[in-house]
Amino acid sequence: MSGLLDHLRPPTDWRERLRSRWFRTGAPDGLSSRLLLLTVVFTLAVQALIVGPNAASFHERWLLDRLQAAELASVGVEALPYSAVDDDTAEQLLRIGGVSAVAISDQGVMRQLLQAPNLPRAPDFIDLRGRSTISRMLDPVRTLFGDPDRSIRARAAPRYRSGDFIDVVAPAEPLRQELRAFLLNSLLVSILISVVAGGLLYAGLAFLVLQPLRRVTRSIEGFAADVETRAPEPSSRHDEIGRVERELARMQDEVRLALRSRSRLVALGEAVAKINHDLRNMLTSAQIASDRLADSADPQVAKTLPRLERALGRAAALTRNVLDYGKSEEPAPVLDRIVLAPAATAAGEDAGLESQGVRLVKSIPARFAVRADADQLHRILVNLMRNARQAIEGDSARAGRPRGGPLGAVMIEAETRDGGCVIRIIDDGPGIPPRLSERLFEPFVSGRSADGTGLGLTISRELAANHGGDLRLIETGPTGTTFELTLPG
Repeated sequence: MSGLLDHLRPPTDWRERLRSRWFRTGAPDGLSSRLLLLTVVFTLAVQALIVGPNAASFHERWLLDRLQAAELASVGVEALPYSAVDDDTAEQLLRIGGVSAVAISDQGVMRQLLQAPNLPRAPDFIDLRGRSTISRMLDPVRTLFGDPDRSIRARAAPRYRSGDFIDVVAPAEPLRQELRAFLLNSLLVSILISVVAGGLLYAGLAFLVLQPLRRVTRSIEGFAADVETRAPEPSSRHDEIGRVERELARMQDEVRLALRSRSRLVALGEAVAKINHDLRNMLTSAQIASDRLADSADPQVAKTLPRLERALGRAAALTRNVLDYGKSEEPAPVLDRIVLAPAATAAGEDAGLESQGVRLVKSIPARFAVRADADQLHRILVNLMRNARQAIEGDSARAGRPRGGPLGAVMIEAETRDGGCVIRIIDDGPGIPPRLSERLFEPFVSGRSADGTGLGLTISRELAANHGGDLRLIETGPTGTTFELTLPG
């Protein structure tokens, strides 16, 4: 058994490669490292999606603060008595909000509260009363990457005084610097959140997923090293990991039982092969003795000799079929173009079909050919035709019909279907009992004939499968049985 198990174990170099790629959780290409990396990347991606709207809100809030500060200063200046505040003081009050010009529109009349100085270029206009989302998202980009001498003319509805709107002109450089500081802080906070969230998520996944997977992989490694090693008991989890553990334990038990059964079958097969070898030698000696008895003039010997020859023939067929079935596998078919009609005639002769008994009827198109292994196709056809002949002859004997005349027929038909070849073997025998039809292709399941070993159809289906085809029972009943053999084109 140890030799068989060693044969079934994966090679050492394969196990090492598998261990190095899958089971080294601390390696850069390990599952845990990739999981941690993906967690950080996805968290950063989410933070990046948030940075844009945050920058737009910061940009708009900065402008609104300047507008409100300028509006409050203008209200304070206008509320004082005339000439109580000189122009320089008023200008300083208005510049407290960080603006260089202030204008108020009231009932369509524009009044300059603080005259704008000469600017190197016209300011960019931003109306905060109503803008599209795209404009709000692009404003911070223009401020960050715009000209250093750029100014912004912002407009909004007044909050502390009457009027249509209030306009201010402010240099963009202070806004640029504050916006950069805001984005830098946001980036640092995003990185911190990503690391913390990624670490927590990784820790949770490591506890819930990675540790159970390591336990499963250790069980697989141990089973690959020694199938008799008992795996740890599956956990009581009811999720997918728990189901994987239970299914793995069940599969290991099934494989372990299958290997034990196979080792027993190997030993049994060796014993059967030895028994068959000795039995064939004995049968050869018995057949030589029966040939000598054939020359005897004793009427009693002549009467019993046919029964002896039939028994020896059945025993020889049994040993031959058992040896054929005991092969580990059939050789790969050597495909060739075979004309079906002559092949069917040769198979019918070997199956014992003749005109004075069970005859062969061919309904095959002229020069119809199949691609198959000549020997294996012959074996399939002989098995099917012999089974049909034995069933017809057995039914005729039970019905008391005399031998020597026509008993029935076995018909072979062929056609091309879906690019392949279909061969049907049809007999007019008594059919197959229902209790056997469902298990007909299982080993050692025999039909009506006592001469059968129950291996012919099993071997025939395996030979058909070797060709990439199939052998099926199409129908059976009191009027006959039909088998269908399909072969690729």
